Amino acid sequence: MVVAGFTGKGRRAGHAVFGAAVALLFVVLGLVLSSGARAAAPLELTSYKMAGDAMKMRIVMNFDREPDVKWFLLRGPNRLVVDLPATRFAVDAKDLKARGLVRAVRYGDVGEGVSRMIVTGKGPFAVDRVDVLKNDDGQGYRIAIDMSASSPREFEAALAIQAQTTGATVSTDKGDRVATVPKVAAAKPDHRFTIVLDPGHGGIDGGAEGLNGTVEKNVTLAFAQELRDKLVAVGKYDVFMTRDDDEFLRLDDRVRIARQHEADLLISIHADTISVKGIRGATVYTVSDKASDPQAQALADRENLSDQFAGMEIKDDKEVTDILIDLIRRETHGFSMAFAHTLVGELSTSVGLINNPQRSAGFRVLKAPDVPSVLVELGYLSNEKDEAQLVNADWRAKAAQSISNAVALFAAAKSGTVTGG
Repeated sequence: MVVAGFTGKGRRAGHAVFGAAVALLFVVLGLVLSSGARAAAPLELTSYKMAGDAMKMRIVMNFDREPDVKWFLLRGPNRLVVDLPATRFAVDAKDLKARGLVRAVRYGDVGEGVSRMIVTGKGPFAVDRVDVLKNDDGQGYRIAIDMSASSPREFEAALAIQAQTTGATVSTDKGDRVATVPKVAAAKPDHRFTIVLDPGHGGIDGGAEGLNGTVEKNVTLAFAQELRDKLVAVGKYDVFMTRDDDEFLRLDDRVRIARQHEADLLISIHADTISVKGIRGATVYTVSDKASDPQAQALADRENLSDQFAGMEIKDDKEVTDILIDLIRRETHGFSMAFAHTLVGELSTSVGLINNPQRSAGFRVLKAPDVPSVLVELGYLSNEKDEAQLVNADWRAKAAQSISNAVALFAAAKSGTVTGG
């Protein structure tokens, strides 16, 4: 029997061809459906990590595949918003806890196939870099974000740049992407010479204790308030305090506050104890990688342990990755040294100083790269005469006036870069 021109043998061959075609069709359909399923599957954020302090932070987010990312800034409070395709957030809650420059992290879906992560800063910040990179092991991609503390003026300038472009910053073309954010170089309008006073210690960190029970954190706060009032009375400066009550502050938070106010000068105030009998008097310290003497090194070591009162890990990154930052540090160090010299001269006319009163060591609180900074050791609570002076209102007024005089001389010397009020 012949059907459609095929013999029995032909029919068997036709059936075989037809069966192979059907099988191939199912394979192709399977591949298409599988591909569609993969395309429809949400992006997966497999880990979120933050490292740094109140001055600089790095955020690293790992994904199962390359993310298409957009980011932008918002004010009130200062926030970084990162928009992603629909994403499943498989992150550990403890990795999202506030630390350093970051106050809070939130995430979720905002609809229309978009997921969002919001990073809230402790204050204004700059987004220095946003990188989208393929992981070295070939397993997925990561977004690396570098942030640094800045001032309200700089944050507002960044918002203005954002508004003038696309309203949001979009990541670069796909592949290994590195986006360096333009630096904000807006002028400082109506900027008056700005001083930040830093009363040492506070809260659970009482600092040193005197022979008669005087606590350092109380001495430093009382003196800083006295000095603030004298500086404000001059009428030419803006004056801020890192703390104005019994509050614990991390060392890097103290530096962040100085940078946030775009300070022209940071004065950190302390009153330590020392085991060497008979030593008394005031000392002025600047920052240095190598201490000027063993006593200065010992003092820096004690002060740098302040963060441990709150169980905080201390990290000190000495790597200089930006030659511009290095040059700024050198200029800042020169200004710090100049003010320290002026300050020693003024204090020598009104209060007692120790031998070699201008010293240096690696104080963490003095390490702002762009803020001239000194640490003033008013005296030693381990010395009965110094302790009596430190709690005496007349002595505090005299010492505060000497520091105010030194500030006036320093501000005048920098008058080419500031405007008086």
